[in-house]
Amino acid sequence: MIVLGIETSCDETAVAVLDGDEIRSNLLSSQTDLHARFGGVVPELASRAHLVSLNILMAQALDEAGVSYGDLDAIAVTIGPGLIGALLVGVSAAKALAASLDIALIGVNHLEGHVEAAFLERPDLATPLIALIVSGGHTMIARVPRRGRYEILGQTIDDAAGEAFDKIARYIGLGFPGGPEIDRLARSGDPKAYAFPRAKMNDDDLDFSYSGLKTAVIRWIRERQDAGEDIDAADLAASFQEAVVDVQVAKTLRAAEQHGINTIVIAGGVAANSRLRARMRDEGEERGIDVVTPTALLCTDNAAMIAVAGARRLANGERTPLDVSASPNLALA
Repeated sequence: MIVLGIETSCDETAVAVLDGDEIRSNLLSSQTDLHARFGGVVPELASRAHLVSLNILMAQALDEAGVSYGDLDAIAVTIGPGLIGALLVGVSAAKALAASLDIALIGVNHLEGHVEAAFLERPDLATPLIALIVSGGHTMIARVPRRGRYEILGQTIDDAAGEAFDKIARYIGLGFPGGPEIDRLARSGDPKAYAFPRAKMNDDDLDFSYSGLKTAVIRWIRERQDAGEDIDAADLAASFQEAVVDVQVAKTLRAAEQHGINTIVIAGGVAANSRLRARMRDEGEERGIDVVTPTALLCTDNAAMIAVAGARRLANGERTPLDVSASPNLALA
């Protein structure tokens, strides 16, 4: 079964070809430079960039995979959540292709794609499992009783983790996107140098909160600047990052223990964070929990994850009507 995957939910145009369990191609056109000068993603610019790149990328992905449009069995595409304009570019292209080729269209939830990326590297991965899904727009813990089914156990009550990384990175003069920049700088810093709050760390629920942390860090920086004190940027990055990671690790492990599950998947763009990966792996080992962390390429937005999610749904006999529309607030269910 050969599936073409298309991902245009935000600022990365991605196309992949999946043949069974084999990734034949997985291409991405990044818009980082386009949005960097604005310090964040500009939705209209993102949509226009997708329009420019998508057809070219599809042709390149097919060529690299050594297949033609006529060889495809299905088109899998992200239908949400995401930026409405960006989503519509991918959904419109996928619908047109599926109709013209008379093949199946499979609409995929972007967050499900992130979780499914783990199965690309670990086809033997068994359910049930606990998924920590962390990205620029989402932070949540889900119980996955079986592939394609999700029970949300906790989520952020305000900002997403990626949002917090981006805002603090901008405030201290780092580049965009902020997460990778803070991760890079933090590697040479002391995570215990400065004490920042761990919101909801000891609460009984599995929810997260990052708004207060952002405010506390910015206030702390201003106070020291007003006092003429020196701030070590690497120590600041490491300490802020540790405050985020501490809560994520504690709550995800708590979810696994509460539900008697010994497998955890870390998914989403923030799952590429080296400190989160190391902490979760080390503390999981201590508790006999298998922690699965896809490679960085499969953590960030990509189309292989959309293709594998679509292939699984196709194998289960699922099809998406051609009149499907993009859904910017699509829930994971």
